[in-house]
Amino acid sequence: QVQLVESGGGSVQSGGSLRLSCTASGNSNSCMAWFRRPPGKEREWVARINGDSISWYADSVKGRFTISRDNAEKTVYLQMNSLKPEDTAEYYCAARDSKMCYGARTPSAYSYWGQGTQVTVSS
Repeated sequence: QVQLVESGGGSVQSGGSLRLSCTASGNSNSCMAWFRRPPGKEREWVARINGDSISWYADSVKGRFTISRDNAEKTVYLQMNSLKPEDTAEYYCAARDSKMCYGARTPSAYSYWGQGTQVTVSS
């Protein structure tokens, strides 16, 4: 059983930055991802990173967000720069049982979830 604990959310003005962290128990090189749920919308995939630190991004965050991992610390990060009001959401960390990430863009591809952390961007 993998447990994920997120931290780093908060409130920031448009154009600002935040860094989210997700620390996992158990396997340290699983495919891991960040999802978010904007107010009144469905959960959407943001970024994912495989066990070899290859990453993929949703078009809406490409060039602004960076996902990275420290396998020794069992932690995945999401550096969010140039934040926009539309980035406001509850952000969730997720992990698979596999280190492979190919095509894993939907919530159903992930077995383990964190509790979520709120990010609010004001204009």
